[in-house]
Amino acid sequence: MDLILINGNILTMNDAYPKAEAMVIKDGKFVKVGSNEEALSLRTEDTKVLDLQNKTVAPGFNDSHMHLLEFGYSLTKVDLNGSKSIDEVIERTKSFLKSSDLGENDWIKGRGWNQDLFKDKRFLDRYDLDRISTKNPIYMTRVCGHVIAVNSKALEIMGVSKNTPQIEGGQFDVDEKGDPTGIFRENARDYIFNCVPSPKKEDIKRMILEATDAYAAQGITSVQTEDLEALPGIGYEEIFNAYKELAEEGKLKTRVYEQCIFRDIDEYRGFLSKGYKTGYGDEYFKIGPLKIVRDGALGGRTALLCAPYSDEPASIGISCLTQEELDEWVLMAQKSDMTVAVHCIGDAAMYSTLESIEKAKKTVPKKDMRHSIIHCQITDREIIKKFNELDVIAHVQPIFLDYDLHIVEDRVGKERAKYTYNFKRMIDEGIHVAGGSDYPYCEFYQTFFNLHAAINRQDIHGYPEGGWLPDQKLSVFEAISIFTKGSAYASYEEDNKGTIEKGKFADFFVMSDDIYKVEPSEIKNMQVEMTFMGGNLVYKR
Repeated sequence: MDLILINGNILTMNDAYPKAEAMVIKDGKFVKVGSNEEALSLRTEDTKVLDLQNKTVAPGFNDSHMHLLEFGYSLTKVDLNGSKSIDEVIERTKSFLKSSDLGENDWIKGRGWNQDLFKDKRFLDRYDLDRISTKNPIYMTRVCGHVIAVNSKALEIMGVSKNTPQIEGGQFDVDEKGDPTGIFRENARDYIFNCVPSPKKEDIKRMILEATDAYAAQGITSVQTEDLEALPGIGYEEIFNAYKELAEEGKLKTRVYEQCIFRDIDEYRGFLSKGYKTGYGDEYFKIGPLKIVRDGALGGRTALLCAPYSDEPASIGISCLTQEELDEWVLMAQKSDMTVAVHCIGDAAMYSTLESIEKAKKTVPKKDMRHSIIHCQITDREIIKKFNELDVIAHVQPIFLDYDLHIVEDRVGKERAKYTYNFKRMIDEGIHVAGGSDYPYCEFYQTFFNLHAAINRQDIHGYPEGGWLPDQKLSVFEAISIFTKGSAYASYEEDNKGTIEKGKFADFFVMSDDIYKVEPSEIKNMQVEMTFMGGNLVYKR
């Protein structure tokens, strides 16, 4: 045996034996889970034995939707998360530039600003960013990723003026004279992405490793990540090769399930012609679903709603695709044995996506096509019923509550808000629910922050007392389940991941406290002590 761990409080998440005290690992997999006596009976001369000292152990978490490569890329940018004013954004950027080696013509990049934290509640614009530099092009991405602000130099390089046509499924804002203000939404962001220089392969690999280091420190051993639009000018083969090389070099600390996004349907046809489809790959890097973006984000009022925004009655959000286009994408995936994972935050976006999935399933019936919707925020009774009827997986991000519980009633009103972020109702209705973070398209990826949000229905400061929509609180078991068993199911990997039992990958982490015994308010303060992937220690506190 390679490794035996004893004296643990092991949360197996296996209904047959929910708890164990010891685990035996050989060749990267669990070969025995049970008592100390049973485990030690398999000890050989070369076996290492680790005493867990009654620490609590859980299966490695599986973030069912995030942006790993973009996380790594964000580490090269100005961190604007939590900025309380436009002046703070400017000061943070100037401070960043003092310690950077950027040249006069290099792009200055930042991400994480949120106008709802600013006193005047307005978006950054070109004039704000011109206060940083008029020589360097600048782009600053909102925390949701769906809105970007640029300065005047960037507009000049992009060639965007009052005469530039708008892009279908997106827009750039203009003033009363028709001049661009520097604010780009949804598909209009392509004007920016097409001008930013591309990183080199070694830079890409470094970004991946830095992100996996951070995730390993959170007990996260698997990710379902959308990477194919993360870097300007970088094609999907280059990204795939970077992951494969890191796996061959034994450097990956997380298993990767790629949610593949394309904007051009002909490019997607070419991708399929190479034999790529859901499940293609190995235990370290595997092709997942086709990722489709149906609408935008609630914070930026680009999520597509059935009725107008309560705080902006002239708007129902942005539709990134027509119904016909969405039907075509989903049907092509269904025909090609590829599942879809569709970004939907608004109720109108979900209705149209469920319609497309239903059409595709009727046109080309196939067994076990695990289509999914990502975010699932503004729901209603009919939407939840339809999830169940079509067996559509819900990818949810409890940590979104940290910010959204403060704005959702303003955006959609008190009545519609009652059916938002309804994780408990989904589970009770029998829907497969998978948990994720969407980082860095939100402010936090930390495991215990996410669990705190799911269990307590509060922001990370403990507001509101008693929880927001408290009937939607998850139990500790349910919260852990969506990040383990639920996510494993979403990637067709329930036979290899999600529980601690014989035959599965030895992916697990050790907690600082027993999550069942600490006060609920203390869950957010817990720490990851150690993380193992394939029986190898990949993080130690």
